[in-house]
Amino acid sequence: MASVAVIGLGNMGRGMAHSLRRGGHAVKGYDSSAAVRAHLADEGFSICTEIAQALQGAEMAILSLPTADIVEAVTLHAGGISETGHNGLIVVDTTTSHPETSRRVGGRLAERGIAFIDAPVSGGPKGAITGTMTMVMGGEVGDVARAEPILACLSAKRVHVGPWGAGHLVKLVNNLLCAAHLLTAAEALRFAQAAGVDPERMLEGLNAGSGRSGVTQVNVPMWILNGAFDSGFTMKLMRKDVALAADVLKGLGLDMPMAGLTEQIWAGSAATLADEADFNCIVETQFQPKGRPQ
Repeated sequence: MASVAVIGLGNMGRGMAHSLRRGGHAVKGYDSSAAVRAHLADEGFSICTEIAQALQGAEMAILSLPTADIVEAVTLHAGGISETGHNGLIVVDTTTSHPETSRRVGGRLAERGIAFIDAPVSGGPKGAITGTMTMVMGGEVGDVARAEPILACLSAKRVHVGPWGAGHLVKLVNNLLCAAHLLTAAEALRFAQAAGVDPERMLEGLNAGSGRSGVTQVNVPMWILNGAFDSGFTMKLMRKDVALAADVLKGLGLDMPMAGLTEQIWAGSAATLADEADFNCIVETQFQPKGRPQ
């Protein structure tokens, strides 16, 4: 089995570390937070205080970081992977990052003989810790094939969608659609309620027809109608992803009214919905589930 470094030990990184260990791999972890490092050490992981230490002897480094800027700092800045990594290392970035960052990082690491795959994930903390996430991957065909045995411990489905940056582009499109579907689902729920139709019965009908989506099939029954709002993914993170998608669209010179309105609504939600609130709370701009305060 392989030696794997996990860099970034938040909810997602921690879950991936557990899935890798369960798959028989030797896992070393690094996080910039001493408290997070201590927590993972208590769970029996080998924890490092420097990136270079985590990379020693590793066949793969998995990044699970908050933003594209931090990805660039960890990979390209002084003391980062471009300096401390070794020839033959595979770096897999599971962060929801900017496609241009991935292309830049991939090129710079390749100069050092280090492979790079952008592989953002879906499935949340539960998917990370159970190894059931979905990955969309950008990178060289041979590098993706070499990474496959390790990535199989982390994800139930992996789709190679193109070269560096393609994985992050597809993930941004996915999250933009999810953000838009939450808004349209909220209006649909309000529509049914105002017309005297039970939202749960309407949902059953929608999911039997062509109007269904991942949001109506998963988010609404699992986290919204029951008032749970505990998916593990926050308003702050989704606002960041929607803004990233809007930035990419702007760079491409594309005018997409639906995407623009989605970005506008999500950005405006900061006035009423806290960063730490569950991202499904965006529906409360239109619809209040039973048991939730008005």
